[in-house]
Amino acid sequence: MAVKILVVDDEYNIVELVKYNLKSNGYEVKEAYDGKEAIEMALSEKFDLIILDLMLPKIDGIEVCKTIKENNPNIKVIMLTAKSSESDKVLGLNIGADDYITKPFSIKELLARVNAVLRRSNENTKTLDRGIISIGNLEINLERHEVWKDGELVDLTLKEFELLRILAENKGKVLSRNTLLDMVWGYDFYGETRTVDVHVRNLRKKIEEDDRNPQYIETVRGVGYRIGMR
Repeated sequence: MAVKILVVDDEYNIVELVKYNLKSNGYEVKEAYDGKEAIEMALSEKFDLIILDLMLPKIDGIEVCKTIKENNPNIKVIMLTAKSSESDKVLGLNIGADDYITKPFSIKELLARVNAVLRRSNENTKTLDRGIISIGNLEINLERHEVWKDGELVDLTLKEFELLRILAENKGKVLSRNTLLDMVWGYDFYGETRTVDVHVRNLRKKIEEDDRNPQYIETVRGVGYRIGMR
């Protein structure tokens, strides 16, 4: 079954260019030209990925992304934005976008981003089906709450395991400190985001060969953390 992608942008020429090249690469493509139409389509049809412009008529891309992710957290979203400031990128990632690309962009770059996001999604689905996530020489057993490195059991606290699990389940995706704080410690936790930094530092000491030059848990400046092999 072909991968189904929704392209959302109010610029007709961009939609047609993206649509043509995606179809040429074997994807099934539909399009929407405003935020209201995008939400209606995303909630009534099944899409694997949405390429979503930030600046849209009727409902902006941020609200579209939030609404879609609330109804289907597993759908992948790549944000398109004409703005290049770090705050716009951070905002997009914080509300659930899986990646972003700044206009003007090359079709080659867009296709590479699409392939990468879909590949990560497939890898995560396969590993979650088995109850085991493998990253490099790490093996995370979700059912037994165990982490093994090079065949040896790693001694983690409950919060360290949960933090690693959430990062691993979202491999390649940047998660903000506030998001991690909510997901690991809960919405009722009144601690600071520094709590996340402390646990990441402890995790690195246990799973990294060199915690000063980590290969698993990467710090994304101004955003948060993501996990993936370099």
